[in-house]
Amino acid sequence: MRLGWPLFAILASCSGQPVIPPGGIVSNNPCIDNILAEVAAPGQIAAVSAYSHDSQSGSAPLEWARALPALGSGAEEIIMAKPRLVLTGNLASTGTNAALAKAGVKLATFGVPATVEESVAQVRQVARLIDRPGAGNRVAKRIETTTAPRAKRNQSAIIWQTGGFVAGKGTLQDELLARAGYTNASDTYGLKQWDVLPLEMLIRTPPDVIFMPTAATGEDRRQVDARLSVLRHLGTRTRVVNFPDKLLFCGGPTIPKVMAALR
Repeated sequence: MRLGWPLFAILASCSGQPVIPPGGIVSNNPCIDNILAEVAAPGQIAAVSAYSHDSQSGSAPLEWARALPALGSGAEEIIMAKPRLVLTGNLASTGTNAALAKAGVKLATFGVPATVEESVAQVRQVARLIDRPGAGNRVAKRIETTTAPRAKRNQSAIIWQTGGFVAGKGTLQDELLARAGYTNASDTYGLKQWDVLPLEMLIRTPPDVIFMPTAATGEDRRQVDARLSVLRHLGTRTRVVNFPDKLLFCGGPTIPKVMAALR
């Protein structure tokens, strides 16, 4: 027997599952959530990615995200939400996008911006899709203003993720370092676009500035503490600046926050 929406809503509510209003705009991409938080009108978004409910992995403001139901990446869950538009990644879970398209669900897919220009274009595209072009232009302008190139600092720097990964040439983070006036030291170590930098290699040839998380939890906390204890031996030669991993996850509205940390 097919359930009507009112009956389904009652049953979902009783089961403790969040109720997603049908006919709404939903996202299962945390980076798109990050844009929606800035450009969507109140009440316009029906659900966001489950990742955006996680304080460690979400880029969208946590209070905004948790005020909305969380949506996973499975096709069945999304189809049950009966959305009029799904904003998703173009590399979504294997088969999910194909299943949604086969079910007649309208999709808009997005990649991961590799440049400031691509990030600005993506913000404007998302805003147009939800009929909020003015809000998109305001966010785009903020990104363009904060990324205006600064004079060269004559300082080398790296962005060093908790897992040891460093952003190299051809990444958005490399471009942001350059726009903030730094020389990306990844070339010094012969690293690729995204590559692991061992602590021993860094100590032998330290950059002027290391942007890395200085606070974490669990296993990451132990790794951060171990790094900091070794880096203290560099004295004043190298400055360590707090740069949470979540600043690496998305472009878009995260970019002004990244630039603030770099500057």
